[in-house]
Amino acid sequence: MRRYFDWLIPLLILMAALAWRLEDGPLVTELRNKVFDVYQRILPRSYDPKTPVRILAIDEESLARIGQWPWSRETLARIIDRLTGAGAAVALDILLSEPDRMSPESLAQQWKDRPEAQPLLAALAKLPSPDEILAKSLGRGPVVVAFSLNDEGNGRVPLAKAGFATAGDSPLPFLLSAPEATPSLKLFEKAAAGNGAVTVPADTDGIIRRLPLMLYFRGQIEPSLVAEMLRVAQGASSYVIKASNANRESRYGQQTGLNNIKIGQLIVPVDANGNVNLYDTGSRPERFVPAWKLLDPGFDAAQLAGNLVLIGGTAEGLKDFKPTPLDGAMAGIEIQAQILEQIINGQYLLRPDWINWFEIGNVALLGLVMIVLTRRVGALWTAVVGGLTVAAAVGSSWFAFIHYSMLINPVYTAATALVIYLTCSLLGYLRTEGERRHVRRAFSQYLAPAIVEQLSRNPKLLKLGGELRELTVMFSDIRDFTKISEKLDPQALTHLINSILTPLTDAIYRRKGTVDKYIGDCIMAFWNAPLSDAQHGRNALLAALGMREALAEANRRLAEEAAKAGRPFSPVGVGIGINSGPCSVGNMGSEQRFAYSALGDTVNLASRLESLTRAYGVEIIVGQDAAAGIEDMALLEIDRVRVKGRSEPLTIYTLLGAAKDAAFEQLAETQASFLAAYRRQEWSAAKTLLADCVMAAPALGALAALFAARIAQYETQPADPDWDGVYTATSKTG
Repeated sequence: MRRYFDWLIPLLILMAALAWRLEDGPLVTELRNKVFDVYQRILPRSYDPKTPVRILAIDEESLARIGQWPWSRETLARIIDRLTGAGAAVALDILLSEPDRMSPESLAQQWKDRPEAQPLLAALAKLPSPDEILAKSLGRGPVVVAFSLNDEGNGRVPLAKAGFATAGDSPLPFLLSAPEATPSLKLFEKAAAGNGAVTVPADTDGIIRRLPLMLYFRGQIEPSLVAEMLRVAQGASSYVIKASNANRESRYGQQTGLNNIKIGQLIVPVDANGNVNLYDTGSRPERFVPAWKLLDPGFDAAQLAGNLVLIGGTAEGLKDFKPTPLDGAMAGIEIQAQILEQIINGQYLLRPDWINWFEIGNVALLGLVMIVLTRRVGALWTAVVGGLTVAAAVGSSWFAFIHYSMLINPVYTAATALVIYLTCSLLGYLRTEGERRHVRRAFSQYLAPAIVEQLSRNPKLLKLGGELRELTVMFSDIRDFTKISEKLDPQALTHLINSILTPLTDAIYRRKGTVDKYIGDCIMAFWNAPLSDAQHGRNALLAALGMREALAEANRRLAEEAAKAGRPFSPVGVGIGINSGPCSVGNMGSEQRFAYSALGDTVNLASRLESLTRAYGVEIIVGQDAAAGIEDMALLEIDRVRVKGRSEPLTIYTLLGAAKDAAFEQLAETQASFLAAYRRQEWSAAKTLLADCVMAAPALGALAALFAARIAQYETQPADPDWDGVYTATSKTG
């Protein structure tokens, strides 16, 4: 059943991704927009200063020279006359929706009730209307006025100045619409050759990426200011809008929106909603002509002949800030100028409706490939193939952009493939982990957890062989086990062994130790293999202290059990020997059966040190190599010995605690003095110091008794003159 889920879950993810892509919701659209923004930043549209599009800027200096905004209608009329007289087509990105507030009619209305103003009113009545002056200027040339489609307006429908013809499906459902409009005064609409909308909608992130050439308001199509300027400049009287299912534009009967708009001799490709995608150059100062310069008598207006001139505000107080892919705050009029440049030069960012289905097909194909490959060839090769495929998709998308100006989004396909790959990899990982858990459960009863974990990650380790490593080795043995076993039946003996060895093993594991084997009542363990442990000596000593605590708790529980059963109980003791040194560690044994173990003289010596704990009457004996470098733990030197099988003497210590205190420091000083006197054969001083040691540490009574017996023997049978103070153990147990 599990293997079906390995197929079903990725397939469900792929289906969800396809459904989300078909929906083409805001997140998908925003992701696509961000990709194309990056493309434009890498390779923006190059600006051609020869393109006959200019902006007459109402900038800061023009306001300073001509006066504050709004300027009088006579001033606007002078500007328009100068431009049209030079042979330019003009579009006003300015809403002239109210009468001139400084007109004679407005002034007369303000002063009509003042008797002393009657001579002034008579003079005002003889002056011409500034609005009529502007209207005459508008009517003398190819001029387009503006209106705005918005949420609030005066309720009047803008005056239509052109006709519309459509081919194919109705474009109305696809066009941007608004509930209200703010048109220019009828006087200006009638006089002007064109009337266009200045509405430039932003995407959900506030960035302007496209401009609509056609809009929809109260049952009729409304052209944009850009479209009207192109129409008027060419002297055309109408537009031809071609939508889906018009001649060769059919897409199997589906209504997919607009395809192109014919404006005079220009055929402009648009998206389904009648928009032209902005191919951004960023703001360019060459586009702008300050308004004050035009009114300067020394300015040669002939340089604007044949140009399409947009009039609008760029001063900070008037500027309509709009972010674009390349500019965080571009004047809205410059965006319209860029669209005019694109149409005149034929520079479009194209996204035909077939690209949508092409991208969906890529998502489905690559998603299925990832699902199949992950199951068949594994995650690594799938990642290689998927990476190459995604790289090819990105490369082909970039190629289409730079050579054909086509917008093909590779990121959604790549993101879907990545999610499916990660899902398949996760399912494969979970499946593998399940198998590893099975291995761990099967072997955890026989091997140390660290070894089981390592084998589950790397089964190749299951082979014969070893390596030379510095290890710390521990042997732990139950004291008087033979006598204990004689008093218990097999079942009770098994219970006792398990009750003692289990907590002792836990203490070893807690300090990163590896239990090599159990030899009856003995535990062999080591540190720094199979996992490296830079603190292996310290961890072994801390484990020994933990074992001592665990043994005390185990004795307490066993005593309670014995009391409840009404039988006697004698506390169990252990001896622990610890040594450090080089060992051969790895899988030892035969081809038929092997185990992870350690071999070497270090192991043998650790076993000898454990045996010496009986003779010295201490629980823990640590060899000099294991004690080396550990300065902060309560390690007390107890003797120098030659163990059986070794000629070199060895300093041995007993471990009394994890940290030194003042009492230990005093004990260590007295013990050092004792050992010095002992090795100098100063028996009287040695006995006195030995008594002081016992008083300071009564638990070392057995150790003191051992040395007292040796001293008594040496007093009656003096040592050889060349005696070096080293005790030679004559048997494995001392």
